[in-house]
Amino acid sequence: MTAMSAPASSSNRPFLNRRLAAFGTTIFAEMSALAAATGSINLGQGFPDTDGPAEIAEAAVRAIRDGRGNQYPPGPGVPELRAAITAHQQRFYGLAYDPDTEVLVTAGATEAIAAALLALLEPGDEVIALEPFYDSYAACIAMAGAVRVPLTLRAPDFRPDLDALRDAVTPRTRLLLLNTPHNPTGTVLTPAELAAIAELAVERDLLVVTDEVYEHLVFEGGHTPLASLPGMRERTVTISSAGKTFSFTGWKVGWITAPPALVSAVRSAKQFLTYVSSGPFQYAVAEALALPDSYYDDFRADLAAKRDLLAGGLADAGFEVFRPQGTYFITTDVSPLGEKDGLAFCRALPARCGVVAIPNQVFYDDKSAGATQVRWAFCKRTDVLQEAVTRLRQLWAA
Repeated sequence: MTAMSAPASSSNRPFLNRRLAAFGTTIFAEMSALAAATGSINLGQGFPDTDGPAEIAEAAVRAIRDGRGNQYPPGPGVPELRAAITAHQQRFYGLAYDPDTEVLVTAGATEAIAAALLALLEPGDEVIALEPFYDSYAACIAMAGAVRVPLTLRAPDFRPDLDALRDAVTPRTRLLLLNTPHNPTGTVLTPAELAAIAELAVERDLLVVTDEVYEHLVFEGGHTPLASLPGMRERTVTISSAGKTFSFTGWKVGWITAPPALVSAVRSAKQFLTYVSSGPFQYAVAEALALPDSYYDDFRADLAAKRDLLAGGLADAGFEVFRPQGTYFITTDVSPLGEKDGLAFCRALPARCGVVAIPNQVFYDDKSAGATQVRWAFCKRTDVLQEAVTRLRQLWAA
């Protein structure tokens, strides 16, 4: 065999694990590459185009200079961050956690989700998840050998059908995977919906993993952690992260809070993924979590104004706009523009008007439910959003 020849194989078995065969390059990578290649405004991938608070960036620099976190941090996370996470949960939600036994720091929320599902699921277990779901959910469930059971949120209101949820639970159901505020629809589960979900979880003895990374981006009302409801603290793994709240998505600092037995289980999987990560950034995030209420209020108000700007511009351009209650995404329907395929629409959009968005159908098992939906990120500078709105008006003019 020459150095350039293909590796020999005794069978035609593909190299990629069959559980991941359905997962190619993510839609985010495809659309971000398209944005770069065409010089388009990227309203696809959900990252801000400005950094977070300068004093928090300086805290990371200070940690590096002081030699804090430059070597492997403790497996569960640095003590300062674990204490800050528990203080945050108490401050905002009245939830008390032990920083030594009930907190685990992860490489962003994505690793927290992966570690939780790999730790808590056996092959054949069923996982009920709100559809459309963030793409890593499906991949992580597949890697665990489990079976995803979608509970479809349908336009225009994207509320969960609680009767359908109850009917979806079988003897094989192990876990509910919830995301509120919900990406991509912007739905925020109400206290009544959460209470019904909690009642079902207790009745059927289900574990729950909640992805709450947009907890501080609820524009009407507030965020209620499922773990705060009766009977739920002992069966819920709550996930959040610093990226969305403090606009440092590249730092990849996430965490879980849960009872000791659940934290121990998740840590058993997590230690063989990254083991540890983001050492100096952990110290900076500890300071960020202690920022005053005014920071959180101003951040939310700024994003609400940007939501309104983009929502108005999308409506003027001819889209049906589903106004989000939270997150920093807006879902629209392209049907009023005469379009029938959101994926084809998004692939053609950069050439048509120099803007990139994400087709929601990639987040659905039921492709027909999201076939004409498109997601837009408004976590960008105001001038960028204004220019995007100007460009999108060309669609209506055409």
